[in-house]
Amino acid sequence: MHSLLDRYPRAGRREALPHQMLRVRGRSVAWVPPLLLLLGIAVVDVFTPDDFRIISWIVLVPGIAAAICGVWATAAFVVLSLLTYLVVDSAWPDEFHVGLPDLILIALGGLLATAACAVRIRGEERILRIRGIAETIRRTVLRPLPARWGGLDHAAVFLAADTDARVGGDFYDIQPGPHGTRVLVGDVQGKGLGAVEAAAALLGTFREAGYHEPDLATVAERLEARIRRHRDHVAALGRADFDRFATAVLLGFPPDATDAVDVVNFGHDPPLIAGPQGVRTLPAGGGLPLGLGDLVPRGAPTLPPVRRFPFVAGETLLLTTDGVTEARGPDDTFYPLTVEVTRAVTTDPRTAKPRRLVAFVRDGVLRHSRGHLEDDTTVFAVRRIHSDSGSG
Repeated sequence: MHSLLDRYPRAGRREALPHQMLRVRGRSVAWVPPLLLLLGIAVVDVFTPDDFRIISWIVLVPGIAAAICGVWATAAFVVLSLLTYLVVDSAWPDEFHVGLPDLILIALGGLLATAACAVRIRGEERILRIRGIAETIRRTVLRPLPARWGGLDHAAVFLAADTDARVGGDFYDIQPGPHGTRVLVGDVQGKGLGAVEAAAALLGTFREAGYHEPDLATVAERLEARIRRHRDHVAALGRADFDRFATAVLLGFPPDATDAVDVVNFGHDPPLIAGPQGVRTLPAGGGLPLGLGDLVPRGAPTLPPVRRFPFVAGETLLLTTDGVTEARGPDDTFYPLTVEVTRAVTTDPRTAKPRRLVAFVRDGVLRHSRGHLEDDTTVFAVRRIHSDSGSG
């Protein structure tokens, strides 16, 4: 499932620091390139004519070590370079000695290389700490979901356009409760920490209202009110990003209707339903995004209605953010989500299982865009758990 993430690492969250990549079977081999360079310079200097002395090039060895090795390994190469220089240079007759000036050059170069290596290591450690903080934020906003949670079999993948941030404005969650299980998938307008804050605010409200409120329409009202309050707060702080909104799809799986799903669409891409009967797209609904309800003319409904659709055993509901539908290929075409999913499910109905469907769409988007994601990308699939259905 990770082959395309390996091919397009910028689209995933599997980045490694330079010295971490130079490993074979878990063992570091970062020392190999500088050692080969050291031996190569020494051998060439010994077996070339006396008018072609390159032993002073050995000053390059600590520099190479500083770029890929640790501080102590770099210091060891400095000492090894000095010893090699003395041994090789002393093997030549006196009139061909390179002499003390180049020895001083190698020593100074080694000291600078060791200092540069220490600075590099400190910077890498800082990057690791920042990434750890970003990962904590990601797990707080997009909390891990237990398998087969709330009577639903589900799968999700999130690919951040900014691989250093590792988190963005896309959000999703599942909230079981006494009134059935609710699902929320959405995308906050814009990028950066402001989008993350808005997503966190919406998810916090969803987790409470989705559990306590018996009516899905009330959950929708709470979400609209929350993003308006969030915008008022940001505006009061004097920030320029106070006008954010969010497209979203709110789902309800009522316990008294096991063959149906309730949908509230806040201006989001319409979900797909894939199953034994093929693939169909649910109606868009025409609702405005969360946070734009105040644009509705006076007297008109502020929120989109709750609509119920058939959703039978064996069917999977697929939701994506615009990072999927707006992924561009080299020929500037968008990723044909519906066409690709229809073809895959028709060829192999097992593709409709949540994990397979999410993996198929993820790989298709990465392949279509050559790994160059312009926006955060979320793929989320969910189906009811029935006694005669397996997960895959």
